[in-house]
Amino acid sequence: MCTDSPLGASALLINGTVGVGKTTVAGAVGDLLAEAGTPHAVLDLDWLSQSWPAPAGDRFNFTVLLRNLRSIAGNYLAAGAARLVLAGVVERQEERQQLAAAVGVGLTVCRLRAEPAVIHRRLTRRHDGEPGALRWHLDRSAELDTILSSAAVEDFTTDTTTGSVPAIAASVIGAAGWQ
Repeated sequence: MCTDSPLGASALLINGTVGVGKTTVAGAVGDLLAEAGTPHAVLDLDWLSQSWPAPAGDRFNFTVLLRNLRSIAGNYLAAGAARLVLAGVVERQEERQQLAAAVGVGLTVCRLRAEPAVIHRRLTRRHDGEPGALRWHLDRSAELDTILSSAAVEDFTTDTTTGSVPAIAASVIGAAGWQ
């Protein structure tokens, strides 16, 4: 536990397959927290693992992500953030536990889900003109959905197939008990 963190500080990981809306929903959760006057920080975990090459056996640089998150989360908490909103992927219970240790406060995990056709459309828009990247993301989306379904690391699930982003974010905040 981070001793400099505000009393009752907590973190929320928005988990899910590629194209499901993790970063978008995390940003909207941050907007709603700001409107409510809740001190917070929003972090896209993908950026914390951006280095090349990834070490053997650590395909997505999770070890680097944890090191970076430990420092950044501690800084935000010491500056008064009461909520940490994280957008990223954890595939196993062990990774969830490591992520919780890195943030140093209680961690709730929300898994976002969406119909495969919707994810396919989102990824097609995102990777327009990038056929190689599109193929990788489509393949990874299906692979990751299977992994996440088996791992069941989430505390609750929210569907992003339909509905406005602010409504989905409000649902996530409610399910996390952050009202």
